[in-house]
Amino acid sequence: MRDQTEAPAPPTPTPLPTSALPPVVAASALPPVVAAAALPPAPAASTAPTPPGFGTTGGSVVRAAGRPRTWPRSFADRLTTPLPGVRAFARLAREGAFRPGPDGLRGIPDLPYEPAPLPAATPGAVCVTWAGHASWVLRTGGLTVLTDPVWSRRILGTPARMTPVGVRWEELPPVDAVVISHNHYDHLDAPTLKRLPRDTALFVPAGLARWCRRRGFTRVTELDWWESAELGGVRFDFVPAHHWSRRSLLDTCRTLWGGWVLTDTAAGRKVYFAGDTGYGHWFAEIGRRHPGIDLALLPIGAYAPRWWLRDVHTDPEEAVRACLDLGARRMAPMHWATFVLSAEPVMEPLHRARAAWARAGLPRQDLWDLPIGGSRALGAPSPAPDPPLPGPTAFAEGPVGGRTDKIT
Repeated sequence: MRDQTEAPAPPTPTPLPTSALPPVVAASALPPVVAAAALPPAPAASTAPTPPGFGTTGGSVVRAAGRPRTWPRSFADRLTTPLPGVRAFARLAREGAFRPGPDGLRGIPDLPYEPAPLPAATPGAVCVTWAGHASWVLRTGGLTVLTDPVWSRRILGTPARMTPVGVRWEELPPVDAVVISHNHYDHLDAPTLKRLPRDTALFVPAGLARWCRRRGFTRVTELDWWESAELGGVRFDFVPAHHWSRRSLLDTCRTLWGGWVLTDTAAGRKVYFAGDTGYGHWFAEIGRRHPGIDLALLPIGAYAPRWWLRDVHTDPEEAVRACLDLGARRMAPMHWATFVLSAEPVMEPLHRARAAWARAGLPRQDLWDLPIGGSRALGAPSPAPDPPLPGPTAFAEGPVGGRTDKIT
């Protein structure tokens, strides 16, 4: 939901009048609230003794799962971009660039939707199924993990879904864990979480455990950037993102935002889930700290108008560039084809992502452009490593035609 006012947080631009913020703009689309310096890199693993409940691995601080934490009142110092001023809001209202025009909406019947039974998950393999938007069913390390699960037909502040959920709730295997990237309504959906058993393990950003515990969840682990926790055979690393948070009129940046790297600790397979993010320096740092990412789940939609959303949402070309920065071997696009959150034509993100991938000279089979409900699997690692990615390539914008390949 797009809230009507902003909570003040020093330092901040002049507060925006309530009437200046259009009510129809989705909450996840609003740029951050204050300017702040980027968070400095977390310290490297130390040889000094670590306190109880801590450890270090892969450049991350390892936390004991489920321990209560104390956090600062605000995470505004983690923001990397300022909120546009009153003139920018006035321009947005004047342009009316909140939704695609009639021509852009004509592509809704062409949105890829091919629900199918979940394939079997074998030991050492990673299986991903796109349920829509940023919701994935990940099976790795013997666990079934949901990312930002939104099974609701409608979220506050936006029209109803353009496409149904790709996996019926009744067809899900038992869910072992859920990861949440941030608290915007299209990523943290209370009605969906209410359908889970209250002893489901939740991994959430710093400051969000209280929200979860108030709803009866008993196994909640909240992490700061560059911290991790383990459950079964999977390590959950919380990593930075270029975004922000807010869920009500008075809680701007009171909870953190970020992405997740899930690692099968036995097989070594790594999946990166970006959540919601703009393009920036964090991708290269994530790749440096977590080398050998097998699959990057990256957002490609909700990017227009570009002058308004550049800081918080990657466009398709930036998503491909982020994949290269991460050093990821494969990319699966997400955050499109589900909710109308911005002004680009509904099929444009897929067309532009395919074109950018081709221009980068990357193998076509490594772009997992799944339909909603589609699945792909990575087998257990073989002794021979995957070939390295080509170096960075210049990108030129522009949509091209295309269709969704059948899933193999």
